[in-house]
Amino acid sequence: MAKATVKMPEEFLKKLSRLGNKTDEITAKVLESGSEVVFDKVKINLEGVVGRDTKVESRSTGELVDSLGVSPVKVDRNGNSNIKIGFSEPRNDGKSNAMIANIIEYGKHNQPARPFLKPAVRSTKRACLDTMINKLEEEIDKI
Repeated sequence: MAKATVKMPEEFLKKLSRLGNKTDEITAKVLESGSEVVFDKVKINLEGVVGRDTKVESRSTGELVDSLGVSPVKVDRNGNSNIKIGFSEPRNDGKSNAMIANIIEYGKHNQPARPFLKPAVRSTKRACLDTMINKLEEEIDKI
């Protein structure tokens, strides 16, 4: 059986050790930078579909678009950091923003689907990853 030993460069090891106590702070910054890219596209897509191509005159109040937001970074029970883009509740009319967004995204029996979320996620995947990688490298270089 072959044996190999890999030694990391000293500078890299020093950065890793300094990163240790700043991991949560840097993770939050990286996730927030990526969420900005996706949030902007979701908002543009949502504004483009709300009230458009409806059979009857639109009754849109703009409340759904205004309720769109980004959550703070949270750590789940598995230790993974997460950030979410979604809708705040409740609405003034008592309906659920999540339900209305779901109907717009997937449609219903008398309303065609007008996807805004899936296309945004799909089209921003690469840009989001690139932004997060750049932010991580920027934060590591500060150490």
